[in-house]
Amino acid sequence: MERVDCVVIGAGVVGLAVARAMALAGREVLVLEAESAIGSGTSSRNSEVIHAGIYYPQGSLKARLCVAGRDALYAFCESHGVPYRRCGKLIVATDESQLAGLDQLQAHAQANGVHDLQRLDVDQIKVLEPQLNAVAGLLSPSTGIVHSHALMLALQGDAQTAGALLALRAPVSAIEATATGLRVDVGGDEPMALLATCVINCAGHAAPWIAGYTRGLAAKSVPPRYFAKGSYFSLATSTPFRHLVYPLPEPGGLGVHLTLDLGGQARFGPDVEWVDSLDYTMNESRAGGFYAAIRRYWPGLPDGALQPAYTGIRPKISGPDEAAADFRIDGPAEHGIAGLVNLFGIESPGLTAALAIADEVCLRLAQDARAG
Repeated sequence: MERVDCVVIGAGVVGLAVARAMALAGREVLVLEAESAIGSGTSSRNSEVIHAGIYYPQGSLKARLCVAGRDALYAFCESHGVPYRRCGKLIVATDESQLAGLDQLQAHAQANGVHDLQRLDVDQIKVLEPQLNAVAGLLSPSTGIVHSHALMLALQGDAQTAGALLALRAPVSAIEATATGLRVDVGGDEPMALLATCVINCAGHAAPWIAGYTRGLAAKSVPPRYFAKGSYFSLATSTPFRHLVYPLPEPGGLGVHLTLDLGGQARFGPDVEWVDSLDYTMNESRAGGFYAAIRRYWPGLPDGALQPAYTGIRPKISGPDEAAADFRIDGPAEHGIAGLVNLFGIESPGLTAALAIADEVCLRLAQDARAG
């Protein structure tokens, strides 16, 4: 059986960030990816937004790691030439009944360490985005957009320069805690068994499944899996907007918002549709709900202006009738298995927080080593 120091499962943005951090710390790292390319799941099916950290529950991992990850991500993009733009975001109240909610959101953001939100009145909003229907809003200058694939390539490059190896089409079928380390069974074209000092499960949707096949891990340490599908529609014409535009948050998500890509293409989404499997098929009939939602803040959206773009599915660990779960980074302190870290429910703002998540994983493994 081949021996390896550190195995990272999953080569999405978080897995690559973790592999980079471990390799830069001098660890021998092998990344196992079940698909034939990096970042083909959640990491490539999202809004590519660099979030400021406004919405998440105070004291949560999402709030803390989003704020830390945002600053680290901007610095990384600058130093590595990853395309990004700090375009800013407007969060708008479309009628007077939403003003109290706007106040509450600003106070919440302040408690999360987001100190740069600017309150805008209707005239100030019209100067920034004349086509918006809004009675008031918040401007988030630290919200931006990033080229997600270029980011992943840069993370992969750093990791491999530091000695990390990547194996594609290498699905993990089982993990077992033994007296001499963690045995990892790998399928694919060339099945093998590895004996690792540490294993970090960054497999996204598959993370609970892999945890469920980890011998020695208690069932209570494996969360359920839920799939929250979101559709995105793009604007068939050129966009009149320069900022991202979000309505006030609504139950189940942030609402159908307007984002931009680095080429200036406007897209709207996601909505929320709970599904039973990883089915990325686009249902074009959902466009009707998009028109109604978008016209609350952009009444000038022309008929027929939306075209289907893509879908994404969030790796949820809480169901449709439950409060949104926090990130879970379960190390030995949580489940008792030396060297094992499971990452569960790493949905939005996982891309923004990726570098901070990697630092948190390294910290938990270091604490485990000191305790041992």
